[in-house]
Amino acid sequence: MKPAMETAAEENTEQSQERKVNSKAEMEIGRYHWMYPGSKNHQYRPVPTLGDRAGPLSSPGCFECCIKCLGGVPYASLVATILCFSGVALFCGCGHVALAGTVAILEQHFSTNTSDHALLSEVIQLMQYVIYGIASFFFLYGIILLAEGFYTTSAVKELHGEFKTTACGRCISGMFVFLTYVLGVAWLGVFGFSAVPVFMFYNIWSTCEVIKSPQTNGTSGVEQICVDVRQYGIIPWNAFPGKICGSALENICNTNEFYMSYHLFIVACAGAGATVIALIHFLMILSSNWAYLKDASKMQAYQDIKAKEEQELQDIQSRSKEQLNSYT
Repeated sequence: MKPAMETAAEENTEQSQERKVNSKAEMEIGRYHWMYPGSKNHQYRPVPTLGDRAGPLSSPGCFECCIKCLGGVPYASLVATILCFSGVALFCGCGHVALAGTVAILEQHFSTNTSDHALLSEVIQLMQYVIYGIASFFFLYGIILLAEGFYTTSAVKELHGEFKTTACGRCISGMFVFLTYVLGVAWLGVFGFSAVPVFMFYNIWSTCEVIKSPQTNGTSGVEQICVDVRQYGIIPWNAFPGKICGSALENICNTNEFYMSYHLFIVACAGAGATVIALIHFLMILSSNWAYLKDASKMQAYQDIKAKEEQELQDIQSRSKEQLNSYT
């Protein structure tokens, strides 16, 4: 009686294993037909799963995909990039036009001899070419930093597959931190330098306001109020006339070149300040991203070691079961 019961149990076990094999084969064949709709001539059909019975709301739709994409946008880097582009554009565009207007004012009023301000003209022309280079470089550098922000945000949040980082990637992030720091210090100097022409034009404008004031307007003391640009060092002391007084100075302040150059220098200085703020913002973002990458790499190494230990434990358990089955 006992052997018969054992035989029946073994048959039931074999039948259940065969049913599992058949169901697994049906699932594989169903997956094949789903991936390749052209192959229809087969007797098996895909086995319905829990996901198929769950309804269309269980599959991710357009809204979920949009939320996932918006979650990977580095908003801090995006704001810093827009601020950097705006600041550099204001500094380069307004500074270029203001330098050209300054040369015109000097040539027409303060230094009529071309040889006196020849060196200044060459320096201004060189600065205009430097402005072209600055605009091109920061356009490319801003795009690179924005791309690095996209990469780091997506990697840390694990939005696109399994997160992996390398020592080379962390080294590149550290290099961006150092380069942004150097550029920030350099732009602090540019911001201070761009304030110099604003100070000079403000002195001239304030002197003109004194001439236009009711206390001095129409009096003999007006012609004694002068502005000497030679004291700023932009033209040599032997430049003629170099100094403008009274009504002639008031006429210079009323010209379009003076008005545009003065305000464009102010906007260029503001653009340099905005660029400094953007680089400081970038520096904070890159530093935090580098710290996130470093911590994430440590966590990934810990998870890899843990997964390896679990796999080894499963292998040991499977080998012990096999040995027990061989003994029985």
